[in-house]
Amino acid sequence: MNAEPLETLEIETAPNPRASIIWLHGLGADGNDFAPLADEIALPAAVRYIFPHAPMMPVSVNDGCVMRAWYDISDAAIRREDEVGVRASQQSVEVLLAREKSRGVAASRIVLAGFSQGGAIALQAGLRHGERLAGIMALSTYVPLADRLAAEASPANRGVPIFMAHGTADPMIAFARAQASRDLLLEQGYALEWHEYRMQHAVCPQEIAAIGVWLRRVLA
Repeated sequence: MNAEPLETLEIETAPNPRASIIWLHGLGADGNDFAPLADEIALPAAVRYIFPHAPMMPVSVNDGCVMRAWYDISDAAIRREDEVGVRASQQSVEVLLAREKSRGVAASRIVLAGFSQGGAIALQAGLRHGERLAGIMALSTYVPLADRLAAEASPANRGVPIFMAHGTADPMIAFARAQASRDLLLEQGYALEWHEYRMQHAVCPQEIAAIGVWLRRVLA
């Protein structure tokens, strides 16, 4: 792999963690965005939270402004996907997964999570990863490169638990687009748990509670 290791923020809930949650932020944010949730979600085992910072790049839809992004977005409806950028970020996640395994955390004890763009990359990388993961969490997002998934999906993660949640009033990623991604995954036989909330492009307290329940189950 030739991807450069990403800078990360790490939080360990107790010494010697044997489970890891890699949580990817959304466009224009950074790894600090979801770090406070490490204290809000009570988990039974020692966990290492890894919050990577996406690389800085110009984002076309934002007039070429340079910001942290997992891939470029050329139009607000995200009709033309930046396949090169998506696949580069997928490789960066593979580097993070390899590092956790080198630190003694089995793939089956790693959750790949993300919000918005980060959630798209969590799905992109997680569904293609060669070893079974503990779970994939995709918040306020969609399946990128959806037409390639059936051909590229890893058999190891065909049964991986997937948590998807979306706001019904999301102005950034249309609720219908998330529903289409949900339906695609269900049609392809994935074990998907779906949640919807009366909110915009955000995370709400009820969602955090549901995430906690799901994480405790997949990391039990």
